[in-house]
Formats: sequence, structure tokens, C-alpha cells
Amino acid sequence: MVRIKLIVSYDGTNYVGWQYQPNGISVQQRLEQAIKDLTGITHRVYSSGRTDSGVHARGMVCHLDTEKILPETAWREGLNRFLPDDIVVRHAEQVDEQFHARFSARGKRYRYTILCDPVRSPLDRIDSWQVKKPLDLEKMQQAAQSFIGQHDFAAFRTSGCSAGTTVREIFSITFSGDAPLLYIDVCGSGFLRNMIRMMVGTLVQIGRGKRPVSTIRSLLVDAGSAPSPLTAPAQGLCLMEVWF
Repeated sequence: MVRIKLIVSYDGTNYVGWQYQPNGISVQQRLEQAIKDLTGITHRVYSSGRTDSGVHARGMVCHLDTEKILPETAWREGLNRFLPDDIVVRHAEQVDEQFHARFSARGKRYRYTILCDPVRSPLDRIDSWQVKKPLDLEKMQQAAQSFIGQHDFAAFRTSGCSAGTTVREIFSITFSGDAPLLYIDVCGSGFLRNMIRMMVGTLVQIGRGKRPVSTIRSLLVDAGSAPSPLTAPAQGLCLMEVWF
């Protein structure tokens, strides 16, 4: 028995998320079917986390245990032959049995993309959120600093989140871009359901002048101290990488 680590990229537009769901096709389902097509054996894939419906990934990490012995390049090229165009295995390698895609992970980086333009973009519509009015970037950057460190993010999760604790640590938040695109990169130890989308939604409200800069600090201290954060659309979010 060997353990195979995979790094997978996908366009989440047509999927209900990474994990199996009763209401549609998931990325995990497509990947496990491709593995069965390649090996003739049913395998279970374990991922570093989940992405919600419509969310994308460039660096989702997962692993499987198998008795099928194939060269590492055969895992990548073979699986890509059976996968649809919107999912691809970027890398495959055999790892030690102590490696676990979820429990060995030490941090993740997500990127949220905002299209700052009053005119919609046919090319960027799949992976960005169009915000038509100008944003005060200075205020957004100032407010974002309140997220850095270890906090209780109870205010920044949606109903149905099954996490045992709402305390998370944010390592960094950086802003960059190539106008009209604005990138917000969030690095942290882990994230609650819709946490980053609610963080970004709140930052955009601050950038629009609809909330004060102090809103984030208040919500982190007391989840009920202000109206619930705005949840940014799913298509702007992408899992970029996982650290081990």
C-alpha cells in the first residue's frame, strides 16, 4: 500500500464544491471517478479542506492510499486523461504514510479577486466580483490589519458551519493588483465556512463608506456588536496553496 499526494486545480463554477453533496456534482466525485477509470479500483480521496459551491482552486492538496503501483507521472497524466477540462492534476508524488492532506497542513493562502470597474468584463466574470463604485483602498488596508493574529471569528461564519471552535489565526492580508483587478490574499492557519468571503465583504463595505474602519475590531470582540457581514460572491475566491 502506498500513499499518493495530488495537487489539483479546478474551476468551481459547475460544481457544488469540493465535497460530495446530495444536490449536484462535486470536484471530489469527479476526481474519484477518474481514479477508478485509471486504476479500475474505487478509492477514497482525502483533501486538505473543502471549498464551497462556485469557489475555485489552484492548489488543492489531497491524498489517497492505493495498492496500484504507477510512476508518479502516470498518476498525473493518466488522471488528466479522464478528468473534464475544468479539473486538472498539476502534481502527483508518493509520500510517507505519516503525511495527511488535512492533518499535516499548517496553513493556507486564499486569493479573492475584485473587478473594480463600472463595466462588466466577459473574460473576468468567472473568477472575480465586479464592484462598480470606487473603493477607498487605504481604509480597507487599515481595517484589514484588525484581522491579523488569533481571534474569535464567530461573526465571520455562516449558519451550518460545524467547526468545533471559531478561533482562527490570520498570518497576513495583502493587497495587490493590476487595474482594474484587485487581489486580496489571506494567509491563515485555517478558515471557517464562508469566513474569507465575509471578511472581504466587510472590507468592501468599508471601502464603499458604508461601515467604519472600526467595524472589524468590534465584530471580533463581540459578534453581535454590528450587523452581520456581507458575504462576497463565491466566484471571486480561489484556494492558491496549502503549506505543510
